[in-house]
Amino acid sequence: MQTTGWEDEFREYVRARGPALLRTAHQLTGHPLDAEDLLQNALTKTYLAWNRIEDRGALDGYVRRAMVNINISQWRRRKLEEYPSDELPEMCASSESEEPHGDVHEQLEQALDSLPERMRAAIVLRYYEDMTEPEIARTLGISVGTVKSTVSRAMAKLRNALGRRTP
Repeated sequence: MQTTGWEDEFREYVRARGPALLRTAHQLTGHPLDAEDLLQNALTKTYLAWNRIEDRGALDGYVRRAMVNINISQWRRRKLEEYPSDELPEMCASSESEEPHGDVHEQLEQALDSLPERMRAAIVLRYYEDMTEPEIARTLGISVGTVKSTVSRAMAKLRNALGRRTP
């Protein structure tokens, strides 16, 4: 099969950046299989727009933005079939108390999974992708002030979930 130069360039980009982008997708979705689907959809959009992307240094930002947009669209379409409750069923409460918590990374993953979607996205973009507050604001389509308050509230929830005091 003969490929063009830009297809080879795209393939090389995916090989080089795929694992890092998959980690971002996993942090956005909270589930490995959903993360693979999200990344695949974002890479499809990137592939279709490849010739229009002039700044190859901005490819990661383009793919991350596509992932955030796709994820937000999925939130909006998703209908909530399960509703939160203040009380856990007996079966869930006993099984959680019997299993010891894993290492810090697993605890952090669980705490991140428990955050609302926007908070999780803000934390992932800020601390995993090392984006600035203005960059996060542009990516999520919210104000810088909203980014600051969202990250602050999310960090407080994470500290609380991990059993640490808020400074």
